[in-house]
Amino acid sequence: MDYIKRNVDDVIDRRTKAFNAISIVGPKGCGKTRTAKERCRTVIEFQDEEKRAEHILMAETRPSLFLSRPKPILFDEWQDAPSIWGTIRKACDDNPGCAGEYYLTGSSSQKGQTPHTGTGRISEVCMYPMTLFETGESNGTVSLTSLFEDKDYNIDGKTTALELEDLFFPVCRGGWPRTLELNDREAQLEIAKDYARQIYQKDISAIDNINRSPELTATILKSYARNMATTAKKKTIYADVKANQQVTDPTILSYVDALTRLYVIKDIDAWTPQLRSKTAIRSAKKHVFIDPSIALALLGISPEYFTGDLDLFGHVLENLIIRDLLVYAEAHDASVKHYSDDWGLEADAVYEMADGRYALIEIKTGVNQIKAAEKNLLKFNDLIEAHNEEATQNKDHPGVLYRKPSLMLIICATATTAYTLESGVKVIPVGCLRD
Repeated sequence: MDYIKRNVDDVIDRRTKAFNAISIVGPKGCGKTRTAKERCRTVIEFQDEEKRAEHILMAETRPSLFLSRPKPILFDEWQDAPSIWGTIRKACDDNPGCAGEYYLTGSSSQKGQTPHTGTGRISEVCMYPMTLFETGESNGTVSLTSLFEDKDYNIDGKTTALELEDLFFPVCRGGWPRTLELNDREAQLEIAKDYARQIYQKDISAIDNINRSPELTATILKSYARNMATTAKKKTIYADVKANQQVTDPTILSYVDALTRLYVIKDIDAWTPQLRSKTAIRSAKKHVFIDPSIALALLGISPEYFTGDLDLFGHVLENLIIRDLLVYAEAHDASVKHYSDDWGLEADAVYEMADGRYALIEIKTGVNQIKAAEKNLLKFNDLIEAHNEEATQNKDHPGVLYRKPSLMLIICATATTAYTLESGVKVIPVGCLRD
């Protein structure tokens, strides 16, 4: 199968100009090794059974011998030979003028134990599953980056043939590169199911060699799945787990930490512009899966299920779009957060660039929700304008001026055409979006 260019390729290209070594991290099966192989002349695979014993022996006795091979060199599953990390770190110190000579990839289920961090020498790049544009569901006719960078960029009239029902399968299949090599749709769904099983059966214990319960792990994951793309409080999730397992809060927390380090679940921070009192702004984190297909596999949900439960699909869709936004953010040193307060004002996602520009984003299933989403976004914008006007006119006003949103976006699953509302809010079909 031909290599599909990934968003992370641009990140790696930038880093290789500044660093001699790149460590690619991320969830199992997201394509880390394949992406690194595209750049390397030499590939050292420590899990190649025919060469494993030889490679391990060399790594333990004379690891520097690896570095004499044609560069760039990829060390795949390097955590099986952790001395490689220190060897590369020293090579970076000895040759500070070189760049892009070494790549390290490894399973997220196993963390290499090293005495040195590699800070300033080995740059870490996080890789996510494939976006809808990378897997081909989105035609990519609307670029999020272009909306930020080009004031004359026009999205109006861009169309997609993607319909709501067309999304039911990809959310269950997930953004796993392996699925694109399979023609059978049922076989494609098995990839996420297998990843889910391996997480609670093997990976949860292998990550740090601490024996953990597969049953408890599955229970915690299912609770997170039922609260996907929500700001459910920790005590709510813990109570759900305790209804099925006899377990303490610290134990649950340790499992959640391990699942986060495995790149399975992720908490999205709250965005705090400090427009209102701190007690009014909700700082709860939003719980998402790195790929919603894992959650759906754990819950035993098939694509056909969503025809009778669009409410659940709304949460899944939000998780899916946040997944893609995280990919785009990684490529631009941006961040993905969310906003909600006690007055009901919220934004499903806040995409903030490194220079402070940001987009308020609402993620909706149906076009019938666009009017309410627009009203919500405009309310947020009006609040900022009122705050800034008061800060400008009243010298005793304690606040400062706040940046207005650069973009207000509604990403909609059933929209077939991109357009700009009279208010300036832009409606983007899911089937058009790309970085």
